[in-house]
Amino acid sequence: MGSASNYHILMEDGTMSHMDAAGRTAQERSTGDLVKSVTEQVSVLMRDELKLAQLEMTSKAKQAGKGMGMMGGGALIALYGLACLIACVIIAISHSLQAWLSALIIGVALLVVAAIVAAIGRNKMRQGSPPMPTEAVESVKTDVQAIKERAHRS
Repeated sequence: MGSASNYHILMEDGTMSHMDAAGRTAQERSTGDLVKSVTEQVSVLMRDELKLAQLEMTSKAKQAGKGMGMMGGGALIALYGLACLIACVIIAISHSLQAWLSALIIGVALLVVAAIVAAIGRNKMRQGSPPMPTEAVESVKTDVQAIKERAHRS
């Protein structure tokens, strides 16, 4: 991407060169003009890369939000189903024990299972890495590599 005052031209030897609005090629421009041009181009490139990262993160956040909402709805319905099954187990046990004792046994067992699941979940969250804009990161790496290669050729 260049600014409106810079143009790309194909040289006779097959290489690409830049021409400014005054019709001067890179070989004819002063060092100050070249530095200014590079600075402008790097600035435009960085702004574009940041916009790409922002768009990518926004898209990923929207998808994650939708997914979490649907998972939350499914979890709520599953909770109601689980409550019905727990009531069923308590009623079944209450035929051989008193009702309060069967409810206590089931309640303690559920709390133990909940503690184990919560501990496993906490460990998984700690292992997870923060969301990264992978496409933008790869694009920046490619740009840096291209700039390094051009610098070595010069």
